[in-house]
Amino acid sequence: MNVYADNAATTQMSKVALDSMMPLLTDIYGNPSSLHTVGQTAKEYLESAREDIANAIGADAREIYFTSGGSEADNQAIRSAAAIGARKGKKHIISSKFEHHAVLHTLDALEKEDFKITLLDVYSDGIVKPEDVKNAITDETCLVTIMAANNEIGTLQPISEIADICKEKGVLFHTDAVQAVGHIPIDVKQLKVDMLSASAHKFHGPKGIGFLYARKGILLKNIIEGGAQERGKRAGTENMPAIVGMAAALKDAVENLNDNAKKITAMRNCLIDGLKGIERSRINGDLDKRLPGTLNMCFEGIEGESLLLLLDQKGICVSSGSACTSGSLDPSHVLLALGVPVEIAHGSLRLSISEYNTMEEMEHIVKSVPEVVNSLRSISPVWEKIIKEEK
Repeated sequence: MNVYADNAATTQMSKVALDSMMPLLTDIYGNPSSLHTVGQTAKEYLESAREDIANAIGADAREIYFTSGGSEADNQAIRSAAAIGARKGKKHIISSKFEHHAVLHTLDALEKEDFKITLLDVYSDGIVKPEDVKNAITDETCLVTIMAANNEIGTLQPISEIADICKEKGVLFHTDAVQAVGHIPIDVKQLKVDMLSASAHKFHGPKGIGFLYARKGILLKNIIEGGAQERGKRAGTENMPAIVGMAAALKDAVENLNDNAKKITAMRNCLIDGLKGIERSRINGDLDKRLPGTLNMCFEGIEGESLLLLLDQKGICVSSGSACTSGSLDPSHVLLALGVPVEIAHGSLRLSISEYNTMEEMEHIVKSVPEVVNSLRSISPVWEKIIKEEK
C-alpha cells in the first residue's frame, strides 16, 4: 500500500483545479495586459479568479495581489510594513521563534538594515501568547507577524486576539496563513489582519503561485520591479493557468471545508490513538488547537532521517519537518522553540493528511511506525544507553 502523508509539504492537485487550468493552457493564451480581444478575454479570467479568492477569505478583490507563492508574499508583506515603519522612524518588528524561514530570514535581512527584531518564545503547547505580544510592543514597533498555523506541528495561533492588540496599539499585523487557508475558516475582516499570505499548492492548487492579501490603504513595497501588473505592485506577466487553478482549488476547498475537516480529523485521531502508546514518544503541540490533518511526534533513541527512509520502503511518504529545510542536518527550530531537547528533536516525524487519504491508509501507518521505531531502536546505541539509565 502506498500512502502519501506529507500534505503540509505539498498537496496533490485537485481535478477541479486541473480542469480549470486547461483552457488557459490551450485556447485562452492571451496576455491579460494586451488591449486586443484575446488579451482582454484572458483579463476577464484573471479578475474572475481574483474575485473568487477574495470571496473565499472575506476580502475585496482589489486587496488581492498574486505572487509566486507564500515565500514571496511573506517577503513583500514584511518589507512593506518595514518601509512604512521606517518612514515614521519606527524600526521594531515582533515575530515568534517558530515562524517559517520565509519570515525568519526576511527578518534576519532587515536586522542588518538596523531594524530591531524581537522573536517571542513559544511554549510547550506550540502557541504564542497574546500577552507576550502586548508586552513586547513599544512606541518603535511597526509590525507584528505571527503565523496562523505552524507548518511543522500544526498548532493554531490566536490570530484574532493578537490582531486586536495590534489594532489597539496602532501596529500593522501580518499573518503567514500558508498552512491555514483552505483548511480552516479564514475571514480577514473578522480576524482583523492587515496582511495575509497564502500558497496554492497547500490546498490542492498548482505550485509556484500564491497571493498576498493587503488591506486597503497599505502601500506595498515592490519586490519585483518592471511592468504595471498587479496595480504596479508585482511586475511580470501573470501566470494565468496557475492563477485560475489556484482560485478554483480554493473555492472548492472552502465549499467543502467542514466535510473535509470532519473526515481528516477522524483520520488524524486514529493516528494519535494508534501511535501515542509507543514507548518514550511525545506528541508536539496542543492536541486540540491544531489543524485537522497535522500530527508531529518525536521518538527517543532514533534519527528522523532513518525513520523516514524505512517508512518510505513501506510505501509511506512522510517528513521530519518543513520541506524547505529538508537538506539541513540541524534539528527543527520549531521543536527547539517548544523546548524539545536537541537529541529528542532529531527523532521527529510529521504526518500531514488530506481528504484524499483513507482510514485504511491510517491503519497501515499505525501498524508500520511502531515496527520501524522498534527496528531502529534495536540497533541504536543511544536507545541502549537510555534503557540502561532507566534500570
